[in-house]
This record gives sequence, C-alpha cells and structure tokens, in this order.
Amino acid sequence: MSPSEGPRERSGTGRSEAPGTGTDAETGAGAGAGGSEAGTGAGGAGSGAGAETGTGAAAPAASRRHPRAKLTTTTARPEGGGRAAPGDAPAPARQWPLLTVLGLTVLGLLVVGTDLFPQSFRVGTLLVGVALLTGAVLRRALPSVGMLAVRSRFTDMITYGVMGALIVLLALMVQPEPWLRIPFLEDILHLTVT
Repeated sequence: MSPSEGPRERSGTGRSEAPGTGTDAETGAGAGAGGSEAGTGAGGAGSGAGAETGTGAAAPAASRRHPRAKLTTTTARPEGGGRAAPGDAPAPARQWPLLTVLGLTVLGLLVVGTDLFPQSFRVGTLLVGVALLTGAVLRRALPSVGMLAVRSRFTDMITYGVMGALIVLLALMVQPEPWLRIPFLEDILHLTVT
C-alpha cells in the first residue's frame, strides 16, 4: 500500500480512490469544509466530480448491503397457521394436527414395509391416502392447525384432498384383485400402457 492510498482507502472494500474523483462525497469523509457532505468539492479542492455543488443536500450513501438482502426478509404466517392449542401447552399438543397426519403416514409406510399380511401394500397405501384426506379435513374444520398450514387454507385443502383422493383410488384399483373397478379408468390405463 502506497502512502498516497492510505487516507483514501474505503473501509471494508480494499479499494482505493485517486484524489479529486469525488468518492469522498459517498463516504462523507473530507467533503468540503469541516467534513460536511454538502461541501463544494471532494477533499476540499475545487468542485470534484460526484460531489453535490451548492445545493446543500447530502449525497446518498452507497449501500453496503448484499443485493439479495433487499428481497424478502420475513415471511407471513399462513392463514390458520397459529397454535392448535394454548401457548402454555406442551409442543406436541400445540402441533397435534400435523402429528396426526404424520402418524397415520408413518403407520401406513410401516404396514407396507413390514408386509405382514397378503394385502398389506394396499392397506398401508390406503392409510397414507387417508392421512392426506385427514389433513384436508383438519385444515378446513379447525381455525388454527399449526405447522400443517403451508399456504392459504384453500390451497392446502385442494392439495391435501386431491393427493389423498388419488392415492386412495390407486390403492383401491391396484392389481392383482382390485377392490374397486372403474371401467373407463381401466380403459385409459390400458390405452396409455399399450
């Protein structure tokens, strides 16, 4: 670092500026008489470029924030995303709707994974679908469901309901020996496979 760069180096950036370029008006150091930003020149010499002349207004300070920091800084809680129980209740009680849906899903996956009886894959998949349908019903019926609320109430109900209904339908129609036969859906399936 040369002796001439020392007083002009901007803190935190490591860049240095040549005398008379007007960058002192950005940092507020040495602009005009007495260190005022509203002076007539950078470093007190003439009317340097970048310094506001004669208006008395301060030059805007350069932002040192990361550009992405100007985007979203917080997120709003979704509609109905409050606690499902009073605040003094234990954490599991405050999140019981989410724990109910997750518990049914885990139970269904355990039934499928252990394969204890001949139709366990169908029963376990039905439990997963019923868990999502339960989530849709809870989202509609309760004013606050805790972390089960992801988006708006309508979006959550549609998402949970459609996914749950499709999983239940597929579980009922799965081969061999389907529990539910819907002829036009079977025809569509045969057309797409063949």
